[in-house]
Amino acid sequence: MVTGKTEGETVIVVRDESVSEASERVDHWLLGPVIFWLAIATALIHLYFNTVSTLSELWSSALHFGLFGLICTLTTPMFKARTVGGKRLALGGDILLGLTALVCAFYLIFFEDDLYQRGFNFSTGDWVFSVVSVALILELARRTVGWFIPVLCIVALTYVAWWGQYVDGIFNFPGLSWETVLYRSYIGGQGMLGSIARISWTYVFMFILFGAFLVKSGAGDFIIELARCAAGRFVGGPGFVAVFASGLMGSVSGSSVANTVSTGVITIPLMRKAGFPARFAAGVEAAASTGGQLMPPVMGAGAFIMASYTQVSYLTIIAVAALPALLYFISVAMFVRIEAKRSHADKLEDAAAPALKEVLKGGWHFLLPLVVLVAALVYGFTPTYAAGIAILSVIVASLLSKSPMGLRDILDALAMGTRNITTTAILLITVGLIVMVVSTTGIGNTFSLMITNWAGGSLLITILLVALASLILGMGLPVTAAYIVLATLSAPAIYSLIAQSQLLELMVSGNLPEQAKAIFMLAAPDKLPLLDGPMDVTTAKQMLALVPDTFSSQLLEQALSPETLSMLLVAAHMVIFWLSQDSNVTPPVCLTAFAAAAIAGTPQMRTGFTAWKLAKGLYIVPLLFAYSPLITGDFTEMIQVFCFALFGIYAIIAGLEGFLEHKLNLLVRALMFPLGALMLWPHGQLLIDGAGLIIFISVLVWSSRYGKRLSGNHSGNNEGSANAA
Repeated sequence: MVTGKTEGETVIVVRDESVSEASERVDHWLLGPVIFWLAIATALIHLYFNTVSTLSELWSSALHFGLFGLICTLTTPMFKARTVGGKRLALGGDILLGLTALVCAFYLIFFEDDLYQRGFNFSTGDWVFSVVSVALILELARRTVGWFIPVLCIVALTYVAWWGQYVDGIFNFPGLSWETVLYRSYIGGQGMLGSIARISWTYVFMFILFGAFLVKSGAGDFIIELARCAAGRFVGGPGFVAVFASGLMGSVSGSSVANTVSTGVITIPLMRKAGFPARFAAGVEAAASTGGQLMPPVMGAGAFIMASYTQVSYLTIIAVAALPALLYFISVAMFVRIEAKRSHADKLEDAAAPALKEVLKGGWHFLLPLVVLVAALVYGFTPTYAAGIAILSVIVASLLSKSPMGLRDILDALAMGTRNITTTAILLITVGLIVMVVSTTGIGNTFSLMITNWAGGSLLITILLVALASLILGMGLPVTAAYIVLATLSAPAIYSLIAQSQLLELMVSGNLPEQAKAIFMLAAPDKLPLLDGPMDVTTAKQMLALVPDTFSSQLLEQALSPETLSMLLVAAHMVIFWLSQDSNVTPPVCLTAFAAAAIAGTPQMRTGFTAWKLAKGLYIVPLLFAYSPLITGDFTEMIQVFCFALFGIYAIIAGLEGFLEHKLNLLVRALMFPLGALMLWPHGQLLIDGAGLIIFISVLVWSSRYGKRLSGNHSGNNEGSANAA
């Protein structure tokens, strides 16, 4: 029975009874090499797709499905066979299914012109290959990520073709023929082979392959050693190592669970040795590793999907995502600092940690591929082409190390990258079916309107509803799939409300552009003089309510610049993307916390609640996306919001923990929350922000002095007791 799901490119808790058989297949003397060379061939074919290929996107998507369908069937058995004969039979069936996936891909490629000429008038072959392709991808999704996504796809497809016509109200859909549904699902290049599959074989594949090359070249070890020597010797240093290493590793892998497994085996024992409680150590690693999907340039495939949805350049998205990601990691480090003081976790003299100079001297070249990647993007190369150049730069940079990558290392990296993306590729191809249904039926706009009505036009309540929906979806979907589904359904609602708030600000300040006033001339000519000067918020809302829905989008376009509207859309998607991460650290489904708990030997659910507490930035920062210019403003505004938010989050964390530099009494602890709100709430008034900051800094200085005094008294009492003895 499937009891888990996937995160990024790492499979988590996939059917317990078939894990051993999967390992047997990979290590098999005959099948193992077949899988190895097939993975290499797949990687080379995808490199061709993304660099010099002139093939159509539909052909590339079809081959992407066929190749990864074959790899998935070979590496992920359908069921556990208990006898030798049963294993051979299962393997034979899996090989047959994998080859069938390839045949389905070639059917579309070889008969593409005939398929388009027939359109929705299916021949027998069209029926067979369409049904088989959809059934195959649902079975592959079941093997890799469980029953939830296949069942969701079946519900969605049958809604379009059958039971949607029987639904009353806003979700009624007259229905399409099964020929039309299957055509759009496979042959027409809209569902399985649509935009989501295109993201999979372009951006996602190239950057995960880039990460595999970095890891194989030794960059992962360099990152951990760099974190150990840079942060490990401070008070509570091992905790900072976990945060620092996860941030750097996230820029490479983009997978929270992969971060937990790779860095946690080092950082969790170090934290326990320094004096941190075991459950806290596991929670820190889980919370910090969750930030791996928020850290540019990879962002767990989120940046690529966001660029596709918003039509904003990938480079712009990773640029505006940097400060929020840094804010999140610092927020986790604040918990580490407070717990280090409370637990008296001293700095750990790690004898095995080399000096920073030695680490940089031996591994500085590992940073070159990241520099090359960013430089290629800035120069104007497409993200996929830039990733290809960066992969070559990894091989060249490794020549500067003591162990340069040889031919075997390169082949291993190609195979590793393909194996790493297999689950993600199957997942994204399958989710394409859901996206196709949403776009075909218009249910996304309906859902957005429903959320807006439930929230009563309140942006805050809308965000809370989306957060609840993301948590529920996260119980059955990986974060990437949860983001895609939520973005498709609710991004228009959040975008509309954020844009309306910007419009209200212009109306209240009296700065509404003349071309936007023309809309009000048609909608409410008697109210037009009010727009010439400042007005109160209530009056502005009343005037905005007079504008018909048919003119709403035109009003926004006239009032706000295209660049501003694009960044508001990015802000809406960033809200959803951040909230989609919460299932990593929120019980009952918290994969990173479970992985960290296994390393630390702590109770899984209690570790999950600890990680959830430490990851509070996942809920605070999205509010800044919606209500402040952290993403939409100029550089000065972004830095201003970042700096005040930094101390505002610190104040809230102090209130949650009841500790700053010493244990806080109830009155001071309660004071921390309004102080944090003064610095976080995006009122844009420096006087109020500054007042909150000055008060908090004063409390912090007082707490530091009082804590040192208490520490001195404690040491003096210990010395007196020792002398008396």
